[in-house]
Amino acid sequence: MKQKELFLQADAALRSVIDRITADQLNEPAPTDWAVTPNPTLRDVLAAHARDEAWLPDVLRGRTIEETGDSYDGDLLGDDPIGVYDRLNDLATAAVRTELDPEKVVHLSYGDFSVREYLEHVSIYRAFQAWSIARQLGCDYELPAGLVVSLEEIIGPQIDGFRAMGVFPAEVPVPDGADRETRLLGRVGYWVPPRDGAK
Repeated sequence: MKQKELFLQADAALRSVIDRITADQLNEPAPTDWAVTPNPTLRDVLAAHARDEAWLPDVLRGRTIEETGDSYDGDLLGDDPIGVYDRLNDLATAAVRTELDPEKVVHLSYGDFSVREYLEHVSIYRAFQAWSIARQLGCDYELPAGLVVSLEEIIGPQIDGFRAMGVFPAEVPVPDGADRETRLLGRVGYWVPPRDGAK
């Protein structure tokens, strides 16, 4: 299942960026549309990603929100935010590496979808957050080439449909001769000119 590999690539990309966040940076403000918390910090964004990782094994098992209950409510990060996220990431990775039926129906807060569709949804979230968080931190970062190819192949034909559902903002123009990553980021509406005038 191509969606499984896409997820593993996107999840690894996000982890590689999150693992760069320092304790001091966790208190820095984050864009308001990255979290439901008013005036979010990067810690709030990390908490949302940790919760998303924590939910994933239960979702793949077919459990509903009602069945899971309040297992993932409250502060999951504790005194070791990055370490907790990494452990939850390990569990999510292990769950996706198991034998999965791509057409099995799973239950999300916004409806029921196949495992294949679910993995596409959460891969979008992880991949473009990896790029966005890295840019927010001022990191020298590019999405891995293999992830860009997978996103183009699996998500590319669906971009307009996802945009109609409000997943992606409007497409943005990119410079002539832009590389593959930049063209993809432009298509999904995330690309912005770098601060230093480079790529």
